[in-house]
Amino acid sequence: MRHAISFVALAALAGPLVGLGGCSDKAPVEASSNQTTASSQNEAEPFDTSFTIKQLMNATVDPAADGLWESVATVSDEKGVVKREPRTAEEWDAVRRHAVTLIEAMNLVMMKGRHAAPAGIVRPSGELSTAQIDGLLASDHETLVSFAQNMQRTTRTALAAIDRRDPVALFEAGSEIDRACEGCHMTFWYPDGGDPRLQHLKK
Repeated sequence: MRHAISFVALAALAGPLVGLGGCSDKAPVEASSNQTTASSQNEAEPFDTSFTIKQLMNATVDPAADGLWESVATVSDEKGVVKREPRTAEEWDAVRRHAVTLIEAMNLVMMKGRHAAPAGIVRPSGELSTAQIDGLLASDHETLVSFAQNMQRTTRTALAAIDRRDPVALFEAGSEIDRACEGCHMTFWYPDGGDPRLQHLKK
């Protein structure tokens, strides 16, 4: 009986609310229209690629790669030789975060429409101009993707070594990651001046 009374009371309270909602038949239509517009905008440009590849390198790729490379090393100084490697669960977890960050950062690098570097930046001696690099990225995006995916594969090898707590395998994977990095740099950042892809990009 109490349930029945409660239900009647709730229905009575809900009545005015329902009535207020029905006062304007335009509100639902406008809301639907706004949602459709927002949805269309999200589908057209779902990602923000305003940060350049160089900025991604500085913020995510380089720190993550350095974290992997520096996690396993042999250091020699006046005190002798010290082998550096992760030992505690916390240390292995920290190295694992670097590997995951590096893998995911490559997804950002692969996104089309991202420029090489901020406008007006001064390129180091021996590197292509920002305009030339942008030209290569636009005309040969497939090669950039292949390099980024290779970086992901080599980093996953490091990730497997981390999960096995295997410092030797992690060190070897670090060497593969370094080679993957240089392969991309040699192709897009400072290729040989005779690269035929550069002929229409000379400035």
